[in-house]
Amino acid sequence: MRKSDHLLARFFIFTFGLLIMSLGIVLIIVSDFGASPWDVLHVGLYYQLGLSIGTWSVIVGFAILGASGIMMREWPKLGAYLNMILVGLYIDMLMMLPFLTEPQGWMGKIIMFIVGMIIYSYGMGMYLSAELGAGPRDSFMLALTAKTKWKVSNARRFMEVVVLIMGWLLGGPVFIGTIVFSLAVGTFIGIALPQCRTLTNKWVYKKSEIQMMEEIKRGASL
Repeated sequence: MRKSDHLLARFFIFTFGLLIMSLGIVLIIVSDFGASPWDVLHVGLYYQLGLSIGTWSVIVGFAILGASGIMMREWPKLGAYLNMILVGLYIDMLMMLPFLTEPQGWMGKIIMFIVGMIIYSYGMGMYLSAELGAGPRDSFMLALTAKTKWKVSNARRFMEVVVLIMGWLLGGPVFIGTIVFSLAVGTFIGIALPQCRTLTNKWVYKKSEIQMMEEIKRGASL
């Protein structure tokens, strides 16, 4: 595969992964079982200052991206900025879909929430595997991991708890699912990311089976 074909394939994986991740975000919000910590913050800002949830996702993203750049002492990749804008647009677009409505019973809420978490994690793993630049929150997660030498799962849990407190103080929608997301999302991502990287490498880069097995082993330690 030519280098230009590699880039095109990676761009497709990147943008499709962002769409999948955004769908997971929206499912979690609509489930009414408790928004993810970042979305507790976005919704809280929406409640207090107006605009839209997607718009606040972009605005907060700019601030987080700046912090990541300072920590790593380098400019984030172009994909990080594209990530920030597309996720905001995708969230607002998906929130308008008429068939994505809040489930009536508790079982439906729980199922939608869990499905949303799974979709979110694999969407993130998919776009990160394209290696076109992590988004603002994920850039910060990776920067924190690099600086502290923590596992990805531990760094993500720390971020989620801090943001949760901020969003709660702003009046964001905190419920049981919010706590579950904060504690479990790092593990979900730790499982999804190496799997997505392996599939991307197999499709785009045609890496050998030995190289892919090494990546799977590294992912198991996340």
